[in-house]
Amino acid sequence: MGRYLIIVLTVFFLSYQIIELNAQHQEVLDKPKMWKGKTKKFYDTGAISKAFHYGVLQGHFRHYLMFTDNQPGLTDYFAQAGGGGIRFETAPYHGFQFAVSGFFIFNIQSSDLGIKDTLGNSGSRYELGLFDLENPYNRKDLDRLEEFYLKYNFSDNSNLILGRQLINTPFINLQDGRMRPTGVEGLLFRSNELEKTQIEGGYLWDMSPRSTVRWYDVGESIGLYGSGRDINGGSSRYSGNTESHWVAMLGLHRSIGESKIHAWTFWVDNLLNSNLLQFDLRKSIGKNQIYLGLQGIQQQAIGNGGNENDSFKYVPEGHKSMVGSFRLGYKTPNWDTRVAYTRITKDGRYLMPREWGRDPFYTFMPRERNEGLGDVHAIMLKVTHKLPAEHSSVSFSLGHFNLPSVENVFLNKYAMPDYSQVNLDLRHDFEGVWKGLEAQVLIAYKKGWDTESFSESLVFNKVNLTQYNFVLNYHF
Repeated sequence: MGRYLIIVLTVFFLSYQIIELNAQHQEVLDKPKMWKGKTKKFYDTGAISKAFHYGVLQGHFRHYLMFTDNQPGLTDYFAQAGGGGIRFETAPYHGFQFAVSGFFIFNIQSSDLGIKDTLGNSGSRYELGLFDLENPYNRKDLDRLEEFYLKYNFSDNSNLILGRQLINTPFINLQDGRMRPTGVEGLLFRSNELEKTQIEGGYLWDMSPRSTVRWYDVGESIGLYGSGRDINGGSSRYSGNTESHWVAMLGLHRSIGESKIHAWTFWVDNLLNSNLLQFDLRKSIGKNQIYLGLQGIQQQAIGNGGNENDSFKYVPEGHKSMVGSFRLGYKTPNWDTRVAYTRITKDGRYLMPREWGRDPFYTFMPRERNEGLGDVHAIMLKVTHKLPAEHSSVSFSLGHFNLPSVENVFLNKYAMPDYSQVNLDLRHDFEGVWKGLEAQVLIAYKKGWDTESFSESLVFNKVNLTQYNFVLNYHF
């Protein structure tokens, strides 16, 4: 797997001897929590009929109201979506379990999501993502079989899963910020047989990105969200022209006390290899905690970048990129304050298909990404407060993102200007008769800097906008 993986693993196991702080997971490393509701302890059954009889049925209804207020003179969009789904998982039968889940979505009402703004030269970026990116006028036939797998449990904490499933990893994750998450199809495993060490990984061959209703070959899934510019300044034409058939990945997680060390390597057939090393550390001070996160990512091209024709390549020949991310935080029983910094070097663009997940960086803020960029300095402050009302919280985030010039086509794939962003996130989990109901309000404001002389196409749906989200989830 190359000298970079050797370095990652060496540091990983050496760190076992020297790290003595406590850990905090990065969100994309958490176990998927799309289905909550009813759960119970599984016991192995003696008959297939009993495995189904003692299985667990879960349900989820979701309502999403979204509105984007663009710069004056540019088109605003709104949408209201509703949907629901069910999931069933059997109890074990000689270690085997079967699971299936599906979800349907309706466009209750919305703007005309198929109309492009004449000045911005594009259509809805956010609201269309609640439905079907490939068909803006698909309002009812929005259903998807999300999970369909067979699992074998070697023990209580180790298993092998074959089929369609939902996963969270640094580079392929749920990216849940619309109606439904990204799904994958493949063979994955998780092992906890070694003390304080978890090993996971697998082999994937199909994807169903968020905001779509179909399943795609690995290469076919790349470019659905837009392709930006190639490194020569022309329109990227890799969408529908990328030859890639599988993704292989391996992750190692080591616990030291309450600390966590994560090492990942990803191989995308004919495209690129990405390696990540992450330390999430925490130190208790009475009832309070101080925590630290350190993350490094390295990428390099493999194969022909997706196509022999340079005009159709997803990964440029000789591509490489380096990313470093850092965070420091202080947490009390009711307050959590953190500052984070990310640096993407000038070596090249950080690349990872947006269809597969969101950025793993500590500075990530919902409603924007730094994928497709190089020579980035990003800083973010986030404060979260648990309100006196039980099961309620409010988060305030402020970030500034210093990017390469929009004219720098080598390092700025999507012609994104420098921007600052403010997010306000309020959440409440209901109890009593409404137990299972969750409410969220997210307001995001993005301010572009020195954009007065920019054309509307460099501003529209990127900066100088306010985005409003109201979400209701009900799990049972």
